Amino acid sequence: MKVTAIETIRSEEFPNILWVQVQTDEGITGLGETFYGPASAEGHIHGLIAPYLIGKDPRNIEAHQAHLIGYIGFVGASAEMRGRSAVDIALWDILGKSSNLPLCDLLGGRVRDTIKVYNTCAGYSYVQTKPTQGTANFGLDATKGQYEDLDAFLHRPDELAHSLLEMGISAMKIWPFDYAAEASSGYWISADDLKRGLSSFEKIRAAVGDRMEIAAELHSLWSRPMAVKIARALEPINCMWVEDPVFMDHMHSIGEVARSTRSPIAVGETRGSRADFRQLLELEALSMVIVDLSWCGGISEARKVASMAETYHIPIAFHDCTGPVVLAVSTHLALNARNCWLQEMVRAFYYGWYHRFVTELPPVQNGMITVPKGPGLGLALQPDVMTRPGVTVRRTTAKDL
Repeated sequence: MKVTAIETIRSEEFPNILWVQVQTDEGITGLGETFYGPASAEGHIHGLIAPYLIGKDPRNIEAHQAHLIGYIGFVGASAEMRGRSAVDIALWDILGKSSNLPLCDLLGGRVRDTIKVYNTCAGYSYVQTKPTQGTANFGLDATKGQYEDLDAFLHRPDELAHSLLEMGISAMKIWPFDYAAEASSGYWISADDLKRGLSSFEKIRAAVGDRMEIAAELHSLWSRPMAVKIARALEPINCMWVEDPVFMDHMHSIGEVARSTRSPIAVGETRGSRADFRQLLELEALSMVIVDLSWCGGISEARKVASMAETYHIPIAFHDCTGPVVLAVSTHLALNARNCWLQEMVRAFYYGWYHRFVTELPPVQNGMITVPKGPGLGLALQPDVMTRPGVTVRRTTAKDL
């Protein structure tokens, strides 16, 4: 089997998502995905990965790893790492299809058949906007459906918690402090703003008690003193975790935050490669490591990170606030990784638009998720995606090299 072409697909409707298709001479196509800055990742794929990979056997995944990055871009969620991630996912999809095995079984089998989900409370348009940080500028639009959950956690968090529990979802993530960070560049939060942010958590606890697990997302917006202040203020809430309290460029600072509060601290989604995660684990302070498969180097790297975290007795969770392929891939790894106990999803995405782009979705029932049936990832792009208005396709073959 040889790689004959690599395609990248972008949609004006969701301008932050990049899909990748790796095609072979045996008619098997692998599907991958990455998110954020798609033009730069696309450039890396066609400029460096395609010239290397075309003509080679896609199933020799481990042998290809060193050639999917190049001389720079091998740490963090760089353009090179995002491009590598998408292609790596596609290669594993090909291997699964050629072996007639679902990805989770190909990786060594399932340690569970289903896994608990938590709902990240974004709205329908959360990833359609320009890649800017914030709460008020994410195109809230309640006319798109009943799951405009960002607006709900800001204004009706108690109703939101009841709505999720009615679906069997007993864990959620919210970020009511972002507006205050935007106002001060993260260097100050007033008593009034702190109370305002805490009120969302308090209303959920008053409405449903401990039936709902709540994670607090801080989006890496805060200075160390303010991150500690917020995390300590959240201690009575008994959060599932407090996520990304400070910008992820100074590992020691993350450890200091974690050691300064009883709130569990979770970080990692914007990091890439085992080397990055080794530094996080060596802090000996985290309660959860979060990995984004479309940013960390793909399946090849994520499975090694999960194994490494297990040796530190640290649980792992896979990030999904991006696109449908990442959710499917993450669920496969979540069923395979022993130290994973829940999987992120965004119900506004899942029920709102994911199905318009892929043929299958991981089934969700009563707060539990599993993988689609079929080999590889168990899904493909919808047949008409490539010809839709506003969709552009870039293709590299041997003739182009």
